[in-house]
Formats: sequence, structure tokens, C-alpha cells
Amino acid sequence: MQNLTSVSDLLERSVQLYPERIAVFDGYRSMRYEELANEVNLLASGLSQLGIVKGDRVIVCLPNWHELVIIYFALSKIGAILVPCDVKYRQQELEYIVNNSKPKAAFVVQDQEHLDIFLNRIHGHQIKHILTVRFKENGLTSFEELLELGKKRVAPNVNLDVKKDVFAILYTSGSTGKPKGAQLTHSNVVHVAISTAKHLNNTCQDVFLVPVPATHVFGLVPGTLTVISVGAKSVFMEKFKPNAALQLIEEEKVTVHLGVPTMFKLELDYLSRQKFDLSSLRTGILAGEQCRKELVRKIRTEMNCDIVISYGMTETSGGITFTSFEDNDYLRTETVGKPVDGAIIKAVDENGNEVRPGEVGELVCKGDGIMKGYYEMPSMTLEAFDNDGWFYTGDLGVINKQGYIRIVGRKKETINRGGYKIYPREIEEIFYEHPGVLEVAVFGMPDDILGEITCAVIKTKSKSWENEELMKDFLKNKVAKYKVPDKIHFINHFPLTESGKINKKELKKMILEMKTELN
Repeated sequence: MQNLTSVSDLLERSVQLYPERIAVFDGYRSMRYEELANEVNLLASGLSQLGIVKGDRVIVCLPNWHELVIIYFALSKIGAILVPCDVKYRQQELEYIVNNSKPKAAFVVQDQEHLDIFLNRIHGHQIKHILTVRFKENGLTSFEELLELGKKRVAPNVNLDVKKDVFAILYTSGSTGKPKGAQLTHSNVVHVAISTAKHLNNTCQDVFLVPVPATHVFGLVPGTLTVISVGAKSVFMEKFKPNAALQLIEEEKVTVHLGVPTMFKLELDYLSRQKFDLSSLRTGILAGEQCRKELVRKIRTEMNCDIVISYGMTETSGGITFTSFEDNDYLRTETVGKPVDGAIIKAVDENGNEVRPGEVGELVCKGDGIMKGYYEMPSMTLEAFDNDGWFYTGDLGVINKQGYIRIVGRKKETINRGGYKIYPREIEEIFYEHPGVLEVAVFGMPDDILGEITCAVIKTKSKSWENEELMKDFLKNKVAKYKVPDKIHFINHFPLTESGKINKKELKKMILEMKTELN
């Protein structure tokens, strides 16, 4: 494994070792490694004949279908750059990515809004080819036609500098501004894929459940590349539904479950009403947002899943820390573990000086998974890295003497209430100890006197818990008075981001609009 450097190498090794094993199943088709490699070669050849060459950007806007895996490895083979887009993206988001990445081609599904965006660009000669998947459109090339075209000749060999050549440009969610395209090189994603497999003790016997979008880093790296790197099987879910996920675990004998906390919460709720055979489950990765102690305990006891916690982001190619199977319950729930091999993380103050163990600082990191930079955004790239090459994550954390990391929150989300700093995550974690709280989000709101005040939005288990004063009383004996939220609102459903996290930006907007209406 040590000599594998490009994304294509991962598949080539596994097809030699496990040609007859299943690589991916999406409910529509089950593909053996031999079939996958064959169609990757055909698609790579077809794309080459369309004039797609090394360095060209290609948008891929598909749900979790097996075609995604074929496209990802075909693009890697010819050195073209993958630009994955979530199918939930609407016009404004998609147009921004098209304008920034300047793609030569785009793979699309039958979504008229998406199609119109790309057709407008093709007429303006911005995009050369619109490639349809699971549907046909006059004048456009279909996925099947590309495979047929590929039979005419073999794709040319391409020399890659894996440390410099970009495999994919993944756009961040843009929660604090415009999305930024993180350029991930072949060596970035391959390193994280292999280190993840090593950490989870993955083998070709594993079956991964992938309910997270494979167009995001979580679904792309551990959900696709880690799987292929060990010759395992991916079970893709096009849309997450808890009952369907549990049924797949039972039927497909899933051993590794990837997911965000919301997914596991919904599954556990469903399990309380209906039983499933989850005895095949061995482990999984819980990532994407903070994890409650009770949730981790229930996953381990009620789902038979020895879950690990991971911390990472698009810019780090996914997980750069993991808790381990040997860690006790405290370390698994209160920390995100230690850095993986090849990654260094430290906490620094405002001047870039490392803080002492146990003190809060911004987490900065170096390592083989750290992105090359933001595409076509040199000033943003300069801002993200210091002169010594440390990448500034924007996350605040505490590192203890043993090297375990606890996330405190986002630096930009820190509330400055009349000069007092409040970390939203600290308050959220205490609220989660309340018997009536299901979900909570804490954030700052503008205030004429204090500059900012603290607002908490809570989803309770029943209406009887919706009492602002009692909720404040619950916190008063646990934190300093200035940390108790000034305003508490109750909500039935939280707005979520594409990756399943609570969308605080949208939530804040809702509260501000509500305040304006009241005034």
C-alpha cells in the first residue's frame, strides 16, 4: 500500500486482488471490481475522445449512484479534475461553482433547473459537453454512449505528479461567505483514505453503508476511496431514511456505518419501535457535528456498533483525528481523539504562539491530507496558511497533555457579550444534559448595548418542556451568569445544511426576521 500514490492506483490494486468481489451496490446495480475497472477504462477513453484532457475541470452533479464511482476513477485515470456538486444545490449555488471552476464538461441527472443552467453555458461556449446520466436528451451525450465510444480505442496514459496534480475541487458550504473550492491532490485524498482504513482495521470483508452524499468529502474519501483501497464494498443510499438504512444493514450485512449524528438519532428512534438484525455491524465513523455522550453510548449498546469519532473538514481531505477502539467512554465522547499518522495539530493564540495544554486556542495543522489551496482564490489561500505552512482551521479547541483534542467551537461563532467570550458549543453540551432537550443551537445576535447577546434555539421532546425561564434556571447553577442565554426560542424542526448539520446561518436569519416582524 505504501507505493500507491494516485487515486487510479487504488482501484488497479484491488481489481488485481479481488476481481470477483462486489465494489459498489446502489440498489440499482451491483458491480464487481472487474466490471468497475472495465467501465472506468471505457469511460476514460470516451472522455479522452471528447477532448477532455489532464487539468480540465468536470462537474459531477449526481446522487449516490454507482455511476459516481465509475466517473471518479475515470477522471482520475485521464488526469481531469473532479468537481463534485450536491444534487440538492439550486441555481445560485450551482452557477457560482460553474463560474468559479470553469468546467469543460458536466455530468447531470434529469433535473430541468440544472439542465437549463448548463445549457445556457454550452450556448455561450463556456461548457463544451453536457453528459446525461440515466436519461437521454437530444443533442447531448449520454453515459451509455460514452461507454460505447470508449470501445474504439484505449485511453492515453497520463503522467501525474501526485503531490501537485489536483484530483478534485470540493466547494465548502460557504456558511460564512461565498463557497471556496478546496483543491485536493491525489496524494492528499489517497493518504487520508489509507489512514482511515488503517484506523478502522478495514479489510476486503467489510461492507460500508454510505448514507452521506458521495459528492461531499465524507462520502467521497472514507465512503468511496477507503472502500476501494481495501477491496471492500460500498452500499450507497440515494436518500437517507432510517428504516431503509436499518433494512440495508440487515440485508447487506453491513460492517461499517458512516453517518452524522442526526442519522444515528433517527435510526435509534426507529429501533425503539421495530427490531432489525444489526449483528453484522462492527464499527463506523460519527462525524460532521458535535456528538452527545448519550448518543455514542446508545450506538454502542443498542446498535452493536463500536463507533469512533472523527474530526476533519473539506480542506483536510476528511478525517485528520480519530478516537480509537481502546479509548474509554470519556475520551470517545468528550474528545475527537488524536491526529492520524502524518498529521500534526496544535492550538495557537491570536499571535500564532502555541498555547499550553488545557488552554483554548485555534487549531492549526500540517499533514499529507491538507489541501493545496483554494481554486482561483490566492488571497483566501494566503489567509488560510501562515508562513510556516500551518493551515488555520477556524476551529477552537483544547489539546490535553496526552494529545487528545476537544473541539470548543468555531472561532467565528465565538460570542463577545460585552467583552466576555462565550463558546456556543460549551452551552450546547450542557443543554444536552437536560432531560427534555432533543436538539439545540446556540449563537450570537446583535445587540445595541452589549454588542452581542446569546441566543439558544431548542427542540424539546414535548411541548411541556417549552419554558424559557426553567431552561435558564437549568443553566444557572452550571455556568457563570453571563453565559446563560439572554433569549431562548423553541422550534419544531431545525433547518439543516446539505451535509445534515444544523444550519445556524439560516436559523439566525429566521430569528432576526421574527424579531423584525414583532417590532
